Amino acid sequence: MVGALSGYAAPSVGNVAGSAPEARGGRWYSHALLRAPVRHARERPSSEGDVIALSRTDSGSPARPGSPDPGGKSGKSDKSDKPVQYVYLGPEGTFTEAALLAFDPGAAGHAMPCVSIQATLDAVRTGAAEQGIVPIENSVEGAVTATLDALAAGQDLVISAEVPLPVAFALLGRPGTQLADITTVGGHPQAQAQCRRWLEEHLPHAAWRPASSNAEAARQVADGELDAALAGAFAADMYGLAVLAADTHDHANAVTRFVVVNRPGPLPAATGSDRTSLVAFLREDHPGALMELLTEFAVRGVNLVRIESRPTGDGLGQYYFSIDCEGHVDDARVGEALMGLRRVCADVRFLGSYPRHDGGATHVRRGTSDTEFAQAAAWLGRLRYGRV
Repeated sequence: MVGALSGYAAPSVGNVAGSAPEARGGRWYSHALLRAPVRHARERPSSEGDVIALSRTDSGSPARPGSPDPGGKSGKSDKSDKPVQYVYLGPEGTFTEAALLAFDPGAAGHAMPCVSIQATLDAVRTGAAEQGIVPIENSVEGAVTATLDALAAGQDLVISAEVPLPVAFALLGRPGTQLADITTVGGHPQAQAQCRRWLEEHLPHAAWRPASSNAEAARQVADGELDAALAGAFAADMYGLAVLAADTHDHANAVTRFVVVNRPGPLPAATGSDRTSLVAFLREDHPGALMELLTEFAVRGVNLVRIESRPTGDGLGQYYFSIDCEGHVDDARVGEALMGLRRVCADVRFLGSYPRHDGGATHVRRGTSDTEFAQAAAWLGRLRYGRV
């Protein structure tokens, strides 16, 4: 029997009830969600909270490119509208925005913040944006489950790049606030997990208020909805806040991995230092089901670097597996492993092959290189045609 398999316990987060309908200095726009039915994985229904925030503009500026038809007849964007280049988990001042600027320093004038991970990915799915960037895992708290679930459901998206970002937290508050004055603290659930010991020591009686992002919590502090927020110190100036305490994280070397996603298309070429991501849905629960899945990788010398189980939402005991492995789908060993999974699984969702951020070469075991696969195939062909 296959139960929950995960080294992490990061809760997913959606929209926060009571979020202000307008962004500071700009406007919030409703985002029409377009999804294809998926039977295997949990899919969160759209809501009025799923909105996309434009970059700060005048109140009289037009709606963003790719915004839904005001008449609502088609639900599709105007064909003449050019999609924005990037969307990211906002508002401004998030670690996700910092990761985007690390990936493309020129993105500042071509990026639009979104209120949630789901909204970020849906903006790419609907064509409102060419690419999106979202967090997917952290070295301390593990998987960002909202991202795993959103990639496993809905229209297909593929990862084209990964961006690691060191993360350091600070406690932000309105100028003049003292620690003794703080009764509520907000931030993304990953922030709470990474600052747990500091919070217990310095703010043991403060109530935690989860937010869709750390910068959103900072915005709520500026608007008087919270007393303090855990966020990057760089967000303080953006929201007129003060750094009440620096380095509130429990681990000094924490790193969050972000991924750049786009609609399916030509893949980045194999580099010899690649990663492939996918989602596998078991056909049925039976003894050895997980071993069957893992064997497809092991016998071909494909190293797994991450595997997580997540509930499909179809009932207790129903899980899918989110997997990262070394290599590129164009590598014979990886391609054959995926074919093997396709035979034994109910479904396999390919999430892309892309360069590893560290540039480290993939270790290829003896007997698993492309040349050795080709030689074995040629030998089999000779056997079949009697030309041994």
